[in-house]
Amino acid sequence: MKEANYEQFAKDLALKAGKIIKDNFTLGMKKEMKSDQSFLTIADTIVNELVIEEIVKAFPDHNVQGEEQSNMGRDSEYLWVCDPVDGTIMFSHGCPTFAFSLALVKDGTSIVGVVYDPMSDRLFYAEKDKGTILNGKKTHVSDDGKLEKSALMDIEAFARAQYDLWGLCQALDDRGANALIMGSIVYSGVLVACGEFAASVFPGYTNHDIAALKVIVEEAGGKVTDLFGNEQRYDQKINGAIVSNGKIHNEIVKIVKELGIEKK
Repeated sequence: MKEANYEQFAKDLALKAGKIIKDNFTLGMKKEMKSDQSFLTIADTIVNELVIEEIVKAFPDHNVQGEEQSNMGRDSEYLWVCDPVDGTIMFSHGCPTFAFSLALVKDGTSIVGVVYDPMSDRLFYAEKDKGTILNGKKTHVSDDGKLEKSALMDIEAFARAQYDLWGLCQALDDRGANALIMGSIVYSGVLVACGEFAASVFPGYTNHDIAALKVIVEEAGGKVTDLFGNEQRYDQKINGAIVSNGKIHNEIVKIVKELGIEKK
């Protein structure tokens, strides 16, 4: 399959995954606790298996890395990176703020990204140098340029994170910013891409949380770097992330550095 056909493949796969996720969304959901203290549901497992099956069939020479299961070992420059349900805590407790995320990474660079929110039927797709499309229409980040005047921001502060962002939450609040904790970096990240949020900050090391956002947000006019403003690869562990409209990116990086945030 040629690169020009990645769009239809990724969209079709996202819609299939979304149907599974939506069909399994219920109160009183059965869930397990993984070794890292995160939750696992049947939807996470089924969707991850679906992604591997579909990609192996369509692109047998590509590798696949999923949050729950991977299919690696090929000598390939292409890697599909998937988070079957980003925001599993919210999903498993009846809160509809979660999303399916899939990226195609070539030599460490995200070149295709798709995110699907099945509850609101929002399908985001981006391909490098081709812009970001939301349900068939081009979308763009916001023009908010000052923290104290900006739209909402998401700070993914949580106890087991690689970096402690609680101080960043306070620092942003002191500057008059509106900071929330959404429980899904992918969900808040695409809200950055369509101009509803000004930024989202992630303190973890898992590339599947950011790989799709890298291309989706940047093709919408925004910026995605590590926690300290540096570019990074998305075929390996990452160094946190700042996902923004680009206008307030450097200011957030500056605050992070001033706070002296370090790995735990």
